[in-house]
Amino acid sequence: MGGPRPAPNRVAKFHTPEIVVGPGSFPETGAVVAGLGVQRPLVVSDRHLETTPWYAQLLDGLRAQGLTPASYLDVTPNPRAGEVADGFTAYRAHGADGLIALGGGSVIDTAKGVAVLASNGGVILEYEGIDRVRRPLPPVVAIPTTAGSGADVSQFCIINDPERRTKVTIIGRTLVPNVTVIDPTLLTTAPSEVTAQAGMDTLTHCVEAYVSLAHGRLTDSLVLESLTGVWGNLERLVDDPADRLAGEEMAMASLRAGMAFTNAILGAAHAMSHPVGGHCDAPHGTINSVLLPHVIRYNAFVCADDFVNLADAVGLDTSGDPQVVADRLADAIAGLATRVGMPDTLTPLGVRAEDLSLLTRHALADSCMVTNPRRPEESGILDLYRQAL
Repeated sequence: MGGPRPAPNRVAKFHTPEIVVGPGSFPETGAVVAGLGVQRPLVVSDRHLETTPWYAQLLDGLRAQGLTPASYLDVTPNPRAGEVADGFTAYRAHGADGLIALGGGSVIDTAKGVAVLASNGGVILEYEGIDRVRRPLPPVVAIPTTAGSGADVSQFCIINDPERRTKVTIIGRTLVPNVTVIDPTLLTTAPSEVTAQAGMDTLTHCVEAYVSLAHGRLTDSLVLESLTGVWGNLERLVDDPADRLAGEEMAMASLRAGMAFTNAILGAAHAMSHPVGGHCDAPHGTINSVLLPHVIRYNAFVCADDFVNLADAVGLDTSGDPQVVADRLADAIAGLATRVGMPDTLTPLGVRAEDLSLLTRHALADSCMVTNPRRPEESGILDLYRQAL
């Protein structure tokens, strides 16, 4: 094991929504929404979810409660600012008084963006940064259909700025949904590649929240439980989406990691991932899976003992120098990523050598970089991108 972690000498808040969790929780959504006083909800989802049983069941359940729902379904991966604007147009046209997000992180972030515009006005990209959303949002209920983004419990909203070709990070307490409904049954319709991407996102949340400058005892404990859940179940769920136990464990791992990172914040892997996602329109979890091993080695110069603790949590050999153990953990994570079908470089995602300077500038400006344990410098981040290319 690594050395004991010093307890942070500060007061911290812990943000979390009301959580309805477990197999069979999805049918409770109508009552949950009605309980918030919402009468005319806008359901935000995507065209894939529209073809699953969950979309029709959700609308039926809302109507059974006497509610009048409408839908906005034109959400794409890495949602663009224009999609948030279009969603707000649908919200206003319906006379909506609340939102329900049925989907993965892209859908949930879009719903959050619509909620921001509904109460604060303007353009969603104006809210980039920390605590720039001032007015309370209308009620938001999140129903994750993947085990990975953590958007359903987080104070983050990530939106693509197509003009700058980067993602913007919006952070604030008001962005935490009112309620999240987590039913692992919904994971069975996620394509295997989406399950793999989401799972690697969860793993990245674990690692970055644990070494974050804003970590605490509560977030640490959530990380360790989540990490063991991902390590033991992600491959099983990718191989067999109907594996009920693996689905339940991954749903809980995603929940724990989401609660950890929304309170501890993240680090260089996410700060570097966001520009790549905006520039190349590549899947967020896939980008994280490539970058994370490199970032672990980079950060190990200042917090190697923390990585020893994480290595121990997943059953790796922790003997020897902590730097060596951190390398061992990075290698093991890269191996897991390969086994679930992730690429080992950024090149297949469309990143080119001539893009790296621009990506580095955007990464250094990302809010997630603030809590990275090693103070980032332009040369170091650029070198990380080169290593990952």
